[in-house]
Amino acid sequence: MKLLLDQNLSHRLITALTRAYPDSSHVSLLNMGEASDLDIWRYAKLEGYGIVTQDADFHEYSLLYEGPPLIIWLKCGNQPRSIILEKLLHNRDLIEQMASDKETRCIEVY
Repeated sequence: MKLLLDQNLSHRLITALTRAYPDSSHVSLLNMGEASDLDIWRYAKLEGYGIVTQDADFHEYSLLYEGPPLIIWLKCGNQPRSIILEKLLHNRDLIEQMASDKETRCIEVY
């Protein structure tokens, strides 16, 4: 599973995530730093990304529009990069499992 990190997360996480989540990226690295959430959602769907965000808007898109992409909604508040990284790595098996489940649209990570 490749992840697309939303603007509200550090692009510095990508280097640490590439072993567990190959081909992952950050919206700013794709020149989408100014893109709307809906444009990011559409891009992720087209390119096969799961979106990692702290933004509720992506969860709403997952309810309004047919998925994928899978939304990994970090509901842990603003945390240091190390904590965000730990949460994504610790939940890798669950994220992979839910990514293959066509009924799952969103995973909430606390």
